Amino acid sequence: MNDLHPSEATDLIGQSYNTHTVLNQAKPASGFNAFAGDTVLREAIEREAPWAADRCEALGALAGDEHVQELARLANRHVPELRTHDRFGNRIDWVDFHPSWHELMSLAWKHEVPSLAWRTNQKNGHTARAVLSYVWNQIEQGTSCPTGLAYAAYAGFQHEPALAIWAEKVKGTEYEFSRKEVADKPSVVVGYGMTEKQAGSDLRETQTTARFSHSEDYHGKTAHWYELTGHKWFCSVPQADGFFTLAKVNGEVTCFFLPRTLPDGSFNRFFVQRLKDKAGNRSNASSEVEYAGTLAIRVGEEGKGIREILSHGHLTRLDFAIGSAGLMRQSLTLAMRHTTTRNAFGTTIGDRPMMTNVLADMAVEVEASTLMALRVAKATDQLADVEHEKLLARVATPAAKFFNCSRAPSIAYEALQCHGGNGFIEENPMARLYREAPLNSIWEGAANMMCMDVRRAMTRDPRTVEAVFDEVRPLAGQDARYDAMVNHAERLVREALSDEFFARPMSEAIARVLQGAELLRYSTDEVADVFLNTRNPGTSGSWGVHYGTLALAVTQSQAKKIMQRATVTE
Repeated sequence: MNDLHPSEATDLIGQSYNTHTVLNQAKPASGFNAFAGDTVLREAIEREAPWAADRCEALGALAGDEHVQELARLANRHVPELRTHDRFGNRIDWVDFHPSWHELMSLAWKHEVPSLAWRTNQKNGHTARAVLSYVWNQIEQGTSCPTGLAYAAYAGFQHEPALAIWAEKVKGTEYEFSRKEVADKPSVVVGYGMTEKQAGSDLRETQTTARFSHSEDYHGKTAHWYELTGHKWFCSVPQADGFFTLAKVNGEVTCFFLPRTLPDGSFNRFFVQRLKDKAGNRSNASSEVEYAGTLAIRVGEEGKGIREILSHGHLTRLDFAIGSAGLMRQSLTLAMRHTTTRNAFGTTIGDRPMMTNVLADMAVEVEASTLMALRVAKATDQLADVEHEKLLARVATPAAKFFNCSRAPSIAYEALQCHGGNGFIEENPMARLYREAPLNSIWEGAANMMCMDVRRAMTRDPRTVEAVFDEVRPLAGQDARYDAMVNHAERLVREALSDEFFARPMSEAIARVLQGAELLRYSTDEVADVFLNTRNPGTSGSWGVHYGTLALAVTQSQAKKIMQRATVTE
């Protein structure tokens, strides 16, 4: 082979170099504030809890921080590992995590994501805490499981005097990963273990048994200890400091709290059988566990376990409705950043009319889901004081959990489509969101369980039906399209009360009515108009079955204004 002239070699090197020059790639979604740059979220806090704005803005900055985004990637790349024994053969049942997990947990605890509602005396603490959870779900979803469980656990601790020390510790803001006894920790992480192989969501079929052991002083209070024997098919956060669980006493389901470390410093008989190899939520450990002479403190009365656990289960359901809305928001943010900073066919992708249709459609869905979840949080703030809010929450909480968690996968899927092949690569957070999106719908009761709960609430207390329609009655006559939505929901409620077959469409109709009410009250004319034209069962031809099928009664000008409202500003 003949040698090349130096000038020819230089030309070839230059040509080779040019083929590797990166052109027309989208900008990463970083350098923004997920609270301050989000019009819908910022306006909600200004209305309901202005005192929390600084807290929300501080957390919002983390969502757009490149270092924190890398922590999320690493925590999902390096998954938890179970260690059943130490090197000497002693049973330890512990879980090892990548340092990124602990750094994320420290940030969540520091910013009061699990605890703000219980730490503040300010008005609408649950609403403010919901905004923090919404933002945190745009940072990393695996850690959102322990933050949500810690949030709900406080209500459970309040019901049992012997657990007063746990109620105080779960409000702590300094995360510590250790096996110290509760009195020696600045804060605690709490897990739940209720599901069994043969029972699934039917907690009445719990087979774990408990027998009374003894009563003794426990940090200044009398605790009633029982020995548990059984197996749990799903136990969340097995490295937690303690767990709420269920077992039968004399054939009746009873609630218990199980500390991992006992008062004398010894480890409880809590055996982690294996970690679940999940499709998503990879950073978070989920497990199967066995109880064999395991000590636990009874919570509430014997035989009242399901009622007891559900008394704080509504808080985890609220958190999943909020969390799914946050995941939808992150999906939309990623889709908008990609399409508005990458060019195709002479414009940015986002400026192409079809993509404008897609993004505006998604933005309407995200805002509607966000406002509905925040309305449920506001009702939760007033459970003890306002009867209407208590009755509304009884129906709206499972309805919002059902609807938001079921819609999240469709938003994640469409956002992935906006990225094309780039969205299906693990380096892109979109791939993680796509796998993450379905899980909240399964946790704390899948879709049919939530719809069953909506129907159960209505059949047991007809005042809950009145509360739903009292909520929207002030809007009657404001818009004929909305009136038609309400009438449609009323018809489905009547059908569902006599036939379970209609429970699911009825729950969806209630969710849509609640969403429409919040949009009419707090959103722009463009968003409310598109929602009523497309999410209304009585409107034909204005929406297809996929996002991006806004049609007929929706203009491109409206769609562009909706996109602008949904853009997270830097």
